[in-house]
Amino acid sequence: MLIDDVTIEVIAGNGGKGAVAFDKNLGAKGPAGGKGGNGGSVYAEGISDLSGLNQFRFKKEIRAEDGQDGRSQFRDGVTGKDLIFKVPVGTVLHNLTSGTDIEITRIGEQVLIAKGGHGGKGNFHFRSPINTSPKEFQEGTPGERFTVRLELKMIADVGFIGLPNVGKSSLLNELTNAKAKVANYQFTTLEPNLGVYYELILADIPGLIEGASGGKGLGIKFLRHIERTKILFHLISAESEHPESDYKTVRNELKKYSAALAKKKEYVFFTKMDMIDEKELKKKMAILKKMKLSPISISVYDDESLKRVKKILNEIQKEK
Repeated sequence: MLIDDVTIEVIAGNGGKGAVAFDKNLGAKGPAGGKGGNGGSVYAEGISDLSGLNQFRFKKEIRAEDGQDGRSQFRDGVTGKDLIFKVPVGTVLHNLTSGTDIEITRIGEQVLIAKGGHGGKGNFHFRSPINTSPKEFQEGTPGERFTVRLELKMIADVGFIGLPNVGKSSLLNELTNAKAKVANYQFTTLEPNLGVYYELILADIPGLIEGASGGKGLGIKFLRHIERTKILFHLISAESEHPESDYKTVRNELKKYSAALAKKKEYVFFTKMDMIDEKELKKKMAILKKMKLSPISISVYDDESLKRVKKILNEIQKEK
């Protein structure tokens, strides 16, 4: 199960309190209370693992370490350890408390989410010519605490879209080392699958259906994953009796969800060409050509047709 939208509590460590103590060395009577340690801060770091948010399926609160209290003999309290939690690249961190958003766009990128509290001063820091034996001290300040919504929007170079059961997962498996589930029924793919073709990230987006942009089927859950995809591979099954309708259905859902999404560069593929005869294939190809499209017929069982796909990917790679 892919967790791609979760809300958690992020709590930075509290600062330790300052100490009230006096010098124990013989003949010395001055204040010697140390400062409290600062609390640990909380950072988010980008990783490539798409399932990175699964750690928050049951764990809804993360907390950095508190700073320790100050001690005697001028010894400051130990600073609390920072907490760094990992999120997939493409995650948007919506701070629901402050109303700000932060995006993680690079592997290894770290951003501060909640700053730790400051340690309080010990009585050593309150000494003065007129107050040689102060007993004042400061409490440490609390660490920042926020409610944060983590929303994953995958960043892929190429996104495979189309109605259910058009061969998106099969094509991804052929082009990459992905092991996406393949079966002959709708909604075989229940979560996005990623694969890597040389330096290109390919994403198989679960099947869209009519009404997806309004919440029907799986589409509304995954349409946002296409938003950051640079190029779309639109797959249409050659077995379809109405390829033009299939194409329009998916395009309409993209437009309803986002005008910018519908303007992304698109390649159209006729999949499963081995399932129909050549005459019927040409007839269906002609229908799409009348729509000013340039469909490319392919089959995962035909090496020559896969070479056509790879040629396009290689050109995209060069441009990248």
